Amino acid sequence: MIRNDLRNVAIIAHVDHGKTTLVNEMLAQGGVFRENQQVQDRVMDSGDLEKERGITILAKNTSAHYNGVKINIIDTPGHADFSGEVERVLKMVNGAIILVDSAEGPLPQTRFVMQKALALGLKTIIVINKVDRPDARIAEVVEEMQLLMMDLDATDEQLDSPIVYCCGRQGTASLDPDHQEPNLNPLFDTILETIPPMEMDVEGPGQLLVSCIDYNEFVGRIGIGRIERGVIRANEPVCICNYNENGKVRTNCKIANLYQIEGLEKVPVERAQAGDIVMFSGIDGLNIGDTVCEPTKVEPVQFVKIEDPTVEMTFTVNDSPFAGKEGKFVTSRQLRDRLYKELLRDVSLRVSDTEYADSFRVCGRGEMHLSILIETMRREGYEFQVSTPKVLYKEIDGVRHEPIERFVADVPEDMTGPVFSAMGNRKGNLVQMTAIGNRMRLEFTVPSRGLFGYKSEFLTDTKGQGIMNTIFYSYEPYKGDMQRRNTGSLVAHETGEAVTYGLFNAQGRGILFVTPGTPVYQGMVVGYTNLSDDINVNVCKTKHLTNTRSSGSDDALSLVPVSKMSLEECLEFIADDELLEVTPKSLRIRKRILDSELRAKARAKEKVGK
Repeated sequence: MIRNDLRNVAIIAHVDHGKTTLVNEMLAQGGVFRENQQVQDRVMDSGDLEKERGITILAKNTSAHYNGVKINIIDTPGHADFSGEVERVLKMVNGAIILVDSAEGPLPQTRFVMQKALALGLKTIIVINKVDRPDARIAEVVEEMQLLMMDLDATDEQLDSPIVYCCGRQGTASLDPDHQEPNLNPLFDTILETIPPMEMDVEGPGQLLVSCIDYNEFVGRIGIGRIERGVIRANEPVCICNYNENGKVRTNCKIANLYQIEGLEKVPVERAQAGDIVMFSGIDGLNIGDTVCEPTKVEPVQFVKIEDPTVEMTFTVNDSPFAGKEGKFVTSRQLRDRLYKELLRDVSLRVSDTEYADSFRVCGRGEMHLSILIETMRREGYEFQVSTPKVLYKEIDGVRHEPIERFVADVPEDMTGPVFSAMGNRKGNLVQMTAIGNRMRLEFTVPSRGLFGYKSEFLTDTKGQGIMNTIFYSYEPYKGDMQRRNTGSLVAHETGEAVTYGLFNAQGRGILFVTPGTPVYQGMVVGYTNLSDDINVNVCKTKHLTNTRSSGSDDALSLVPVSKMSLEECLEFIADDELLEVTPKSLRIRKRILDSELRAKARAKEKVGK
């Protein structure tokens, strides 16, 4: 049966190229919103962190209707750290809209997502977005996209992909770069013409591949996927199997509730047929990659292999002097349960126990991937500690290999020097250098560990005018040792409350993180110094009172304003002998060994060992 009434399409692109904004307009013009309905910008970014950061973290399903055809649309993340989301949802669609900024052109994530779409044989539509930008270079970007497709070994049919020119924010589109139609009809028409209707076996036994998992406290795990064959009905028995589990089959399962997506709403249905993207609940222990089958024919569907993680961190129970004061969930059991629960939703994450009962090894795609998890957990009331991020090495033919990133920097012409210098120190190799107007685009391959903590330095070197992007490139032989941080820490010498007098004396040693009235403890990092060694400071020290001086004279002391570090900046800053204490209210950097004498002995022993 040919499903002329249905198209399944994913929108894929590099970060900030306008995917979610375009989906907003497609929904508005696809009849999802009422004419007078007030709708927020980027309505698909429903999570608090997505709204705050202006990024998409989780792939989301929606649908619009055009000329009697239902178009299921999947909005995908753009950051490389969440590319696992992109890989798995492409299994649910038979076409992809590849979005690219009219000025920036194809960037690292554009290459990654296009490679995945082409490898799956999906029909592709190239959309040049933001054509109203004053610095748009439409003809050049079209040529760059065609060269990229050739570089990725696209077929002749894929090379002939149609090109649509859009302005997502204004909701306009056209097949002519010099003239915009007042709506997105040219894009909708191109979707219907280019992405063929699916030919599905509706009569065969039911088969559904689970590509995503959601979780609800009331109904448990919610599976999301496309029906590959037959009809799936609510309240009928099914079997669960998995292509990668060697014939293991679970029987006596039943779908309790079945839903289809209409616009932004889940609509309960009794049945759905091959080609439909559905959500369902009622099956415990459901995992991404599982196949739901009718008991009469249990046949798993092959699931895409997700790329391995490249970065690891250790999550431990908080054991600082301030432990348990701000968090709701503080025990090792609660921490372990929460981390393993995250595996139900995030296919790119890996969690494993360690030899210590209160420590857990967490592996992800990058610093941002793990920082989103940390921020989500602290907002839920969890209190814990994390170690510095470390790359995951691989042993290949007896040689240690490390992950290499493709680093792309877009900087003003006169600011390339500091970038070249930084990349040289980080074992980076220049791949390409391209002039774009009065800016330069520099492409390097650089070890992943060389980019830890570099973002702040990059923004400083380029005076905030530089744009950097990275994506995993390959594994290559170990490039040698490199210094991760060239500054030392200012470490609190005693427990108490920071006072103006103590901070005034300490600020001459370096840059402080804390303000008067901040509770501190021995071993807590309160700032940093440009010297390579750590310095102990007493920020709780008060001025001795005499008959001529009063404590109120502290008010006359002038303190340098401090900058509060974000979670990502803290993760970039911490050294190997430090931990980040994460609570719902605070972020504190501390030494692993709090006592200064024990810390000095450990450092001396380490030098002797070397």
